[in-house]
Amino acid sequence: MVVKFQLGLQLIWLLGLTKASAATVSPSLAKPGCEDTCGNISIPYPFGIGEGCYQNASFKISCNNQSFKPFLNTGNLEVLEISLKLGTVRVNSPVISNCNDSVELVTGMSIDLKGSPFSFSTASNRFTAMGCDNLALMTRNGDDLEGCVSICKSDSARESGCDGVRCCQTSVPASLQTFSVKMTRAGLNNDTGGCKYAFLVDQDWFISNLSDPFAVRSMRYVPVVLDWRTYIANWTCPSSSSENYNAYCNTTGYCSMNSSLKYGYGCSCGWGSQGNPYLLNGCQDVNECLKPDACSPGMICVNLENGYGCDYMDTRRSPAMAIGLGIGIGVGLLFILLVSLWLYRIVKRKRHIKLKQKFFKQNGGLLLQQQMSSSEGSVEKTKIFIAKELEKATDNYNENRILGHGGHGTVYKGMLVDGRIVAVKKSNIVDQGQIEQFINEVAILSQINHRNVVKLLGCCLETEVPLLVYEFISNGTLYDLIHDQSEEFPISWRDRLRIATEVAGAVAYLHSAASIPIYHRDIKSTNILLDDKHRAKVADFGISRSVPIDKTHLTTLVQGTFGYLDPEYFRSCQFTEKSDVYSFGIVLVELLTGRKPVSSTRSQEEKSLAIYFLSSIKENCLFDILDARVVKEGGKEELIVVADLAKRCLNLNGKKRPTMKEVAMDLEGLRIYQGNSAVEQKPQEVECYRTETSSCWDAFSNSTGYASLEDNAALSLDVQSLLLNQSC
Repeated sequence: MVVKFQLGLQLIWLLGLTKASAATVSPSLAKPGCEDTCGNISIPYPFGIGEGCYQNASFKISCNNQSFKPFLNTGNLEVLEISLKLGTVRVNSPVISNCNDSVELVTGMSIDLKGSPFSFSTASNRFTAMGCDNLALMTRNGDDLEGCVSICKSDSARESGCDGVRCCQTSVPASLQTFSVKMTRAGLNNDTGGCKYAFLVDQDWFISNLSDPFAVRSMRYVPVVLDWRTYIANWTCPSSSSENYNAYCNTTGYCSMNSSLKYGYGCSCGWGSQGNPYLLNGCQDVNECLKPDACSPGMICVNLENGYGCDYMDTRRSPAMAIGLGIGIGVGLLFILLVSLWLYRIVKRKRHIKLKQKFFKQNGGLLLQQQMSSSEGSVEKTKIFIAKELEKATDNYNENRILGHGGHGTVYKGMLVDGRIVAVKKSNIVDQGQIEQFINEVAILSQINHRNVVKLLGCCLETEVPLLVYEFISNGTLYDLIHDQSEEFPISWRDRLRIATEVAGAVAYLHSAASIPIYHRDIKSTNILLDDKHRAKVADFGISRSVPIDKTHLTTLVQGTFGYLDPEYFRSCQFTEKSDVYSFGIVLVELLTGRKPVSSTRSQEEKSLAIYFLSSIKENCLFDILDARVVKEGGKEELIVVADLAKRCLNLNGKKRPTMKEVAMDLEGLRIYQGNSAVEQKPQEVECYRTETSSCWDAFSNSTGYASLEDNAALSLDVQSLLLNQSC
């Protein structure tokens, strides 16, 4: 029996040596019989060179026999790197440039991936523009997707970084497969000399590989990252496993999930093996015994499937020693097994608690606690949701539940266990800058209690990505209502005036009625949601800031949306409450005219809605640019009153603009006058409607109504001249 035991150990050892010699050569990542490199670039399957070596035509690689450079069949793109682990391929993308100052608009076509399994990586790429006074836009089918403005200032002769001066960056929309580049002058300053550039670039390469980012200006191409994990999500791997979340994985591999990818599933070789999991039997065992320190001195390393073991191998031992050793090992293993089973639940519970604590700190939990301690207890009312509850509510963040994509995250529709419909905001990327904005949004929204501000229901910090839970607003955005009107349900002038009054009341509340004044800093029609009764709800407080009562402004890097941005803030980097007034003025002009704040398809004079609107008033041509339905339904005098209010909001001198409280009172008074006129014959039905930041007009009891409205609105001479000189 002892002899058999020793022979067994020797057999295991010999088998390990045999496997060691067989596994010294790394397995090929290409399909059998196919080339696995082109130049110094590895070409793993599902990519391939030659017929029958790739999964489908989109993954075909052509290897140039002269330059030994690989090119992807999709778009004939030069391949720089392929990653099986991340499900990405890095390729060269052109740099679009314009060095002709006389050309107002330059367009260029980037890569076209339509009809292929590839899309531009949202996590890895950034759209970048360089040059003076350069407005660069990503467009698709005539619609503007993303864009930014790079400017030049007199005091910024030294170029450094990409912070908006001579260089700006913005994120890439999800699932993007094609886009065009448009460059034009932004018209923000007179310094327009030099060339202008726009390109999509791999941000890691841009930051890590370039000591000087402006060196890109001398390059024809820069690297971009394409995702193909979307395709793998619906592709059955060579063999499937019943475990691992029902994903299709190689039996010798395991299913990996990368949280930075929208479609996170893919195959990877399991522990102790290496190779290509997308090939049948593509994962091969790694011989750990080749490492010199695999086992302690005096022990023998035995290579096993998906691992290795160490054992004594001394044939000179006596039979009694061998038997004792075998019994001792058996008893020891049994004891370890029993203790492991007993401690399993305790260890699992501690691990789960530690993981939640890690995510809590990582997601800014300590910062939120600090906010809670300084907010008079208002943040404590915010509910803390658990991860499983939100996963169930959103059907595990199903793609079909996506309501929209914001600057810092994706919003999903969900239903809680109590039947409430909610909106769950999930950040795309976890970094310190976005964590601070996330905690800032929690702290600010928790302090706000206003019917025209979207209500924060709670947050979740125990997941890898922080989550916010809002009330669900069902009727989309004010932008959609204005610019995508249907003939069946057009927006009336009365509704436009009501929505403007509600938004003004909400912003006035933030400025002057909240416990601590709050500057929104990104007021625009896309951040105004509409509920089932078309009541306005101000949303997206990601870059909002609380302001101490003794301070009049914030000095910050310029943030906001082009077209709504206060020019005074843009020049001085000082954001005041009047900067929100300017942005609201743009929204008011949108409601009056039905036009977009910025449009590259309009003429040079009409490109900026603010400039076009103010010049039309100056030339007494106001009614030429107003929306036809507004002109038809609104009274001439009240339209001119609203237009004058918008004009005062857009004054380039912030000190001459009205406060949001004054704006709200003017609009509320106009609505009261409008309602009084509509029911003059039934005065008993008139009801005084108050917002939380405005009061009814003292002169509302006047029998005519409009005389007192003129007094309280303080009509300027410009308005009176407009009433008399509308001749266009």
